[in-house]
Amino acid sequence: MRLREETEFRPKPMVEIGGRPILWHIMRHYSRYGHHEFVLCLGYRGDVIREYFLDYLAMNGDVRVCLRDGSVEHLDTLEGERDWSVTLCETGERTGTAGRLLRARRHLDAGAFMWTYGDGVANVDLAKLASFHRAKGRLATATGARPPSRFGELEVRDGVATSFLEKPQLHTGRVNAGFFVMEPSALDVIEDEGEMFERGPMERLTAKGQLAVFEHAGYWAPMDTYRDMVQLNEEWDSGSPGWLAPL
Repeated sequence: MRLREETEFRPKPMVEIGGRPILWHIMRHYSRYGHHEFVLCLGYRGDVIREYFLDYLAMNGDVRVCLRDGSVEHLDTLEGERDWSVTLCETGERTGTAGRLLRARRHLDAGAFMWTYGDGVANVDLAKLASFHRAKGRLATATGARPPSRFGELEVRDGVATSFLEKPQLHTGRVNAGFFVMEPSALDVIEDEGEMFERGPMERLTAKGQLAVFEHAGYWAPMDTYRDMVQLNEEWDSGSPGWLAPL
């Protein structure tokens, strides 16, 4: 509802930043770390995501169309996406986030896998995240981040400003920023497809001592509101968006 102007006719992951869906930006981040196999859990208006990827080469790469017979030749000009393999998995419109993972399970390899949400960008070091997960030896690892403040922060001494930070990170506890690494057996804690993973499953993993937390001190920005979308687009237009920090 907080982004209804953009999501009434398309799913939230397809809301655009710089002319590309936020989903594309998230996938490009994973791709930069060598992860090229994706399983997309489709729900509300999943047809929009299907159409986007089914027509991806025609709409994003160079093509040559022969008007004589209607044949289409895709000219290989894509750089970051040429190695992508995208599985489109229908998981139901009202399924919880935990249930979506269960329905996508058949498309996952036997080993650990990564997953995240389709509405937030970050510069999480995915290589360090994977190494941290292996070192901790738990069933699941979540990424914890400090949320950015929506307001600038003034430091004042004797009635005079000594510093000003525009939208600083809050110094309170960390929040779930997504960017998980999980062993397949972690899915066994899910009791119902209607569950949100952030509630029962994460609580059960925590109670078992099986949830590690990778502390991310860098950039993270969710896209929850229209204002968030505008700010992310302004960042992209600046030429140095925080989620594209160099490797």
